[in-house]
Amino acid sequence: MSDPQPTPALTAEFWEGRYQDGTDRWDLGQPAPPFVSLLQSLQAPAPGRIAVLGSGRGHDALLFAQHGFEVVGFDFAPSAIVAARAAAQERGLSAQFLQRDIFELDAEFANQFDYVLEHTCFCAILPEQRGNYVRLVQNLLRPVGELIGLFWTHDRVGGPPFGVSVTELYQQFQPEFEVVLLERATNSVEGRRNEEYLVRLRMKAQQS
Repeated sequence: MSDPQPTPALTAEFWEGRYQDGTDRWDLGQPAPPFVSLLQSLQAPAPGRIAVLGSGRGHDALLFAQHGFEVVGFDFAPSAIVAARAAAQERGLSAQFLQRDIFELDAEFANQFDYVLEHTCFCAILPEQRGNYVRLVQNLLRPVGELIGLFWTHDRVGGPPFGVSVTELYQQFQPEFEVVLLERATNSVEGRRNEEYLVRLRMKAQQS
């Protein structure tokens, strides 16, 4: 009996196809407004090394680079990586963009980041992969590192994008993370209003 074929939504070819056929509706063409507000606020995180998961064309990644972060973006789709690199060069910003399956980053990038940035990656993976995603974030972060995320908490059937509830976010992350910030975004783009939560989760200190 042959092994089952991988779900198309999990392949690089699937996501590349979405870029090529213009159905990349997750791409806002700009940084997410809640991230802009966060970095302009008194509560802005201090610059550090940040991994951007599912970085796409690099809009959010380059926003953080502009604010002094050392950015490494990862995406499945080759054309997204090409576009992100071109945007960084055009704007004179220092950022690295690598074509990778995020679930294969652990060995290469373990404990290398102060932050992980999340926006429309968590909702793109299958819901049964979310535990693996949490473990990935833990492995990428240095001690007491932070996940900075904008989570799409819609409740529509199907996906991607797959919805998530605030309750599930707590259930998935709370064992190993403490909540620094969790609030409904007030300046989401049209189509996501009242459905996004801006989140900062800090890795709990390990008990000696």
